[in-house]
Amino acid sequence: MKEFPDVIAWSIPAFVLLIVLERVSYLLHRDDDEVGYGGADTATSLAMGLGSIFTDLLWKVPIAAAYALLYALTPLRVAEVWWTWPLILLAQDFFYYWSHRGHHVIRILWASHVVHHSSQRFNLSTALRQPWTGLTSWVFYIPLILIGVHPAVVAFCGSVNLLYQFWIHTERIDRMPRWYEAVFNTPSHHRVHHASQGGYLDRNFGGILIVWDRLFGSFAAERERCVYGLTKNVGSYNPVRVAFHEYASIARDLRAAATWRHRVGHLFRAPGWQPAPGAVRAVGPARPDGRTSSAPG
Repeated sequence: MKEFPDVIAWSIPAFVLLIVLERVSYLLHRDDDEVGYGGADTATSLAMGLGSIFTDLLWKVPIAAAYALLYALTPLRVAEVWWTWPLILLAQDFFYYWSHRGHHVIRILWASHVVHHSSQRFNLSTALRQPWTGLTSWVFYIPLILIGVHPAVVAFCGSVNLLYQFWIHTERIDRMPRWYEAVFNTPSHHRVHHASQGGYLDRNFGGILIVWDRLFGSFAAERERCVYGLTKNVGSYNPVRVAFHEYASIARDLRAAATWRHRVGHLFRAPGWQPAPGAVRAVGPARPDGRTSSAPG
């Protein structure tokens, strides 16, 4: 059985140290255009991150079993040699793009991912605000398994991708050099991704590379100050509510739905979708909680 270091677990001390240093930087040099830190918000982000560590352990069992089965069934094998590693990382980042995009435009997937967008602040602690229902991404990486990439390699590359994304959750860095901004995901690009105003909604899905967004029409440059959070914010710092509020909203919409077509729509259409007026049973207002998708494509 292949084993690779758990780069996320090993990086936790560095995450905490960098969060502390960023917080101190706001105390020493406040910028009025930056929202900075809030005590309750940071505590919620840290609680969500700690919770995700334990819930991910549960989800890893069925995911690992499914990947192992698929890997055993495929006759293909990709060797881990010096020249295949960059290609595997590139492929993983490509499928991450589509996973991330899917989690913005399909509501039942958004119900998990919405947690990461629920903060109205944008700082390094926001990177740790992770969902507790992380069972929704694994299907996007099945092609990697079927072409013969070992499941442990897929998991390791996913951890590298997430590790890269930690540092781009900051307002303290304005712009990187132009060549870097053209190819890689940066704080500027990711601020757009976390913004809730119309022109920025559902943009910049890339993990390490921003080239996928440029290729597939989902790129937006940072031009105006970002307003972070959701189009309808959670209004609570309770980690349990943050983790499950969109699932509760979906349940309300399903109860109110008049037809099975509408129920399917509430699950698989874009966040914020509602049937035409008059097509909902009178059992109380349906209240979609999250962003109204304006995703291209």
